[in-house]
Amino acid sequence: MSKKLFVLAGEVSGDMHAAGVISELLKARPGLMVFGIGGQKLRALGAELFYDTAEMSIIGFVDVLKHSLFLRRVFRELKDAVRREKPQAAFLVDYPGMNLVMARFFHELGIPVIFYVSPQVWAWKEGRVKAIRRYIDRLLVIFDFEVDFFHQHGVTAEFVGHPVIQQLSELSLPSKELFLSQHEIKSGTRMVGLLPGSRKQEVSHILPELLEAARLLNQKHQTVFLFGRTSHLSQEAYHLLSDYSDLTVVNCSAYEVMQYSDLVLVASGTATLETLCFGCPMVVVYKTGALNYMIARRLVKLKNISLANIVVKGLRSNERAVPELIQHEANGREIFRQAEMILDNPALAASMQRELLAARDRLAGASPSHKIAAILQEYL
Repeated sequence: MSKKLFVLAGEVSGDMHAAGVISELLKARPGLMVFGIGGQKLRALGAELFYDTAEMSIIGFVDVLKHSLFLRRVFRELKDAVRREKPQAAFLVDYPGMNLVMARFFHELGIPVIFYVSPQVWAWKEGRVKAIRRYIDRLLVIFDFEVDFFHQHGVTAEFVGHPVIQQLSELSLPSKELFLSQHEIKSGTRMVGLLPGSRKQEVSHILPELLEAARLLNQKHQTVFLFGRTSHLSQEAYHLLSDYSDLTVVNCSAYEVMQYSDLVLVASGTATLETLCFGCPMVVVYKTGALNYMIARRLVKLKNISLANIVVKGLRSNERAVPELIQHEANGREIFRQAEMILDNPALAASMQRELLAARDRLAGASPSHKIAAILQEYL
């Protein structure tokens, strides 16, 4: 009988991380059946997906409540599928709200749980450590500081390296000269990146502020704006761009934005770590609905919210390597002010770049996909 592996990757980044591992695993086990939740990359590897990451793009406390009936149906269908298929192991990637619930279910069935990309319990919901200790067989973390944190809470965690750094090391992008030529941009033109997030809700809150900041920048300095669209979002999510026809906007991939921009205006999340890996100066923006923000403000314990600052300066540091603008501060004028400060100060931009690249080198290591595929082999 062929072996079976359940995978749950509910976000675009999780789909990418999981696909790297499954790709390695299938080289050793070409007949492996993979099923669960994922996105385009897992589907391309032949995974049988009950739901796509696009359907699971649910962010914030209010949104979870709105989709409670849908989430119940998802849990019910996944559990029925697991009882029917009886996988040898469960590979859960990030997405802790759903994955910790499923981890308990697998534990009760006696199915080993390998959890990759730990819930950020060092930031909020520390009570989840109890569930991790009880229901997870192998905890694979992507930040070196997480090993000590979990050790202090009686949990053994294994640092496997960060998948983003592995993925970026394998990336092949055209030279800047070729990029400029392809998009008919003059050499020496100031380029500012706009990355409003990968979820529809994020884009709706953040894109208007980024575009307003872009207009202010353009009024003072002729600027080309590199815009990173997310492939799984419809064009409707970006309809606001049509109101800013006075701006020169070049649509390209997020990684091209990070590679070629002088500065990136970026939504808080994994993209800030990816931007760090390119050594690109950035202004981090976080904005959500008022109720979501009020709840999060009570729960989150960190001084800084962006992965870029946490990785560079440490978990509890008050210092910042890059500016963070949160909620009311995340308005077009303040984003413009912070962006201009960096663009007009080459020494500041160079210092920021050095700090970001030093942090990247600290997280770099052997291929996490290869390591994790070997771990999964043990359970299969």
